[in-house]
Amino acid sequence: MCYLYVEVQSVLSIPPRLIHRGQASVYDTGCVMATPRADDWSWFPALALGVSFLKCILINAYHSTDFEVHRNWLAITHSLPVSKWYHENTSEWTLDYPPLFAWFEYSLSHVAQHFDKEMLVVQNLIYTSPATILFQRLSVIVTDIVFIYAVKECCRSVREEKGSKDLLGHPFFILAALLLWNFGLLIVDHIHFQYNGFLFGILLLSVARHLQGRHLEGALLFTVLLNLKHIYLYIAPAYGIFLLRSYCFTKDNTDGSVRWSSFSPVRLVALGSIVISVGALSFGPFIAMGQLPQVLSRLFPFKRGLCHAYWAPNVWALYNMVDKALSVLGVRLKLLDVAKLPKASMTGGLVQEFQHSILPSVSPSITLICTLLSIMPAVLSIWCRPRGARGFLRCLVICALGSFMFGWHVHEKAILMAILPFSILAVESREDAGIFLMLTTTGHYSLFPLLFTAAELPIKVLLMLLFTLYSFTSLKKLFRGSLLNPLETTYLLGLVAVEILCEVVYPLSPWQHTLPFVPLLVTSVYCSLGVSYSFIRLYVSLLRQHGTDKHKQL
Repeated sequence: MCYLYVEVQSVLSIPPRLIHRGQASVYDTGCVMATPRADDWSWFPALALGVSFLKCILINAYHSTDFEVHRNWLAITHSLPVSKWYHENTSEWTLDYPPLFAWFEYSLSHVAQHFDKEMLVVQNLIYTSPATILFQRLSVIVTDIVFIYAVKECCRSVREEKGSKDLLGHPFFILAALLLWNFGLLIVDHIHFQYNGFLFGILLLSVARHLQGRHLEGALLFTVLLNLKHIYLYIAPAYGIFLLRSYCFTKDNTDGSVRWSSFSPVRLVALGSIVISVGALSFGPFIAMGQLPQVLSRLFPFKRGLCHAYWAPNVWALYNMVDKALSVLGVRLKLLDVAKLPKASMTGGLVQEFQHSILPSVSPSITLICTLLSIMPAVLSIWCRPRGARGFLRCLVICALGSFMFGWHVHEKAILMAILPFSILAVESREDAGIFLMLTTTGHYSLFPLLFTAAELPIKVLLMLLFTLYSFTSLKKLFRGSLLNPLETTYLLGLVAVEILCEVVYPLSPWQHTLPFVPLLVTSVYCSLGVSYSFIRLYVSLLRQHGTDKHKQL
């Protein structure tokens, strides 16, 4: 069994580094890492098939406008020459992902034509035949194979210091359940509709390769990912600094500082070759056609405004709320003239540019500066005090969360970029487990407004309840005790009150017609507090580790 080597070690008192490498692997810190034999993973296919079956049940559930977005991209890439892909604008849902994703849609379209050729006609806007729905849903489920494989590789890389005879109590089993059955990913991909599972699969596989010391493979996978969806630029600083510091420099001084004589130009050239080759493969045809400016204008549409139609629970949601409160107070105290206030409503459910009423308006450059400042300490930490691949993983999570907190036009779904990789740390550290429970519960609840139809209300409530209960009980059992303090518990229980207010009380009030977006505002602002708190706790944890390292040096 996978825990046998740990029991043998405890009986014979064999040092971790002397254990045969066929039974255990030693990574960055010298800790023993469980590597179960192939026959110990018979439970994994059942876990993966179970969630795949659930996804099939959800095929006829509600789908958002993203369903039409991807159907339109299928039509564009199948029916038009490459030179017109990033110029086509018959639909408002124009192609705005990097070229590799466009080729991904192109390959899917050749399968789609066997289901319903009409879905591949560009002029067939908002086309939702039963065959189209079946194909697009199945395409997400089938491409999730990448995610399933990546989860297994991440589970193989989980570090654990103690064995357990109970499979359900193993960190790698808990991690598999937290990732495969992740509530946010289920509703975003398999109800709301997107291909995040396929993309997060590549991300997690890249992370797993770095945890396994296979850095070139990890770099290649991330470069491919960037050329599939450019939102992963959020975490590019973590990758860049980690690979430069821990791969291109082969040794450190005794105090952990950089030994410049150990710099390897060959390794730097290898990394550069990967980036250039994948970039050339992706953007090369469009550069040759002189269309790079057009492609970039689609990828970075800064005119969309500071916030998405529904405010993501970040700093700007709190900023907007303060601005709204000050403007209302100013009007009531007759300090402001209503006629002179900006007419664009930030809670009108529209994607648009707007100006704040009282506080200074925020530009894309300001959000960029704030984002860079928010991630800089984490990035510097893995340069000044590298802690191997797990230090990189912590930096990656902070970069993802920092970009979510301060980025321009952030979508609420981007919270998954922090939650999913953070799951790996959550099963290895008691402190990380507590932060994870705060972040994942708050972040997942913030996705509730994505499913606003009555039929999906019991589905989302039930799925989140099951996932949250499992997260709390499994991690509490793993670390043998409570992971949250009373204040944190009280805050999370407040989410129940928010849900009752938004789904039951407010719809019965007279304000639902005049102020229909108040529930969105309440949800966003309340969840912003929890996400912000988790971000601060992550940084406190990082700085505490940095301080501990310095103390050990002295």
